[in-house]
Amino acid sequence: MTYNLIHRTIYEYAAPVTVSHHSARVEPRELPRQKVERYALTIDPQPSVAKTRTDFFGNRVCGFSVQGIHRHLEITASSKVLVLPPDKVMTAEVLEGSRAWEETVKLFSDPVSPEVVTPYQFVFASPLLRPSPELAEYARKSFSAGTPVLAGARDLTRRIFKDFKYDPKATTIATPLAEVLKKRRGVCQDFAHLAIASLRSIGLPARYVSGYLRTHPPAGKPRLVGADASHAWFAAFCPDLGWVDFDPTNDLLPGEEHITVAFGRDYSDVSPVSGVITGGGSHVVKVSVDVEPLS
Repeated sequence: MTYNLIHRTIYEYAAPVTVSHHSARVEPRELPRQKVERYALTIDPQPSVAKTRTDFFGNRVCGFSVQGIHRHLEITASSKVLVLPPDKVMTAEVLEGSRAWEETVKLFSDPVSPEVVTPYQFVFASPLLRPSPELAEYARKSFSAGTPVLAGARDLTRRIFKDFKYDPKATTIATPLAEVLKKRRGVCQDFAHLAIASLRSIGLPARYVSGYLRTHPPAGKPRLVGADASHAWFAAFCPDLGWVDFDPTNDLLPGEEHITVAFGRDYSDVSPVSGVITGGGSHVVKVSVDVEPLS
């Protein structure tokens, strides 16, 4: 499936901003199943300095600085991306055939096995996530003795979908995970964080994935331009198959309708736009995303 993507972020400031420095992680990743055919980033006002680099996790990030006085900042990423079907369909047989979760945990015990040095960094606490006994208890309901690691991750995905209600008003970016666990409400970011912290709490590596999800309008209704949104899910590591994605918000394994932008330990590593400003006072942020499938 090929998509045209437009991700627009607009800042409106109550007072003039004299200098602003930002980082934008909005360029889709090149992956074995994902090919970026076109990408362009436009910034208004035009920055005085702009430089694109690859960060520690392999994500493309543009750092830029607007040094003239401004009360409006608009960042627009336009892409054309081809997403291919999975090489291997994650059937129940494949999930059940993965290595037992206890054996996987042992690979990440000191000394660490050479083949898992890279995913080892995703076992530990990260800026927004801390393993805890409560999260370990929640995870173990999906990981009884001998459970295959991917089968356990799939069951954890189902349970989060069943146990938690999607509620965009229940949380913010700053809401602690303990509060999400207590209220049983949140959004895709919260559910990805919950799964990741639960897996890490029992010694398994897990990473945060940000991107987009194709949405389908109600029957008989037209597709609304700009009405889509950024999305988040998680990936669990299997020694035999590598990273496998799971979407707890929708209780499924991502396929051709998920477009990947960035990987990280948690949301703080992959925030689409972040930065600091001088001046500005209060501000309003408007974000619109358009995921247009091409026939």
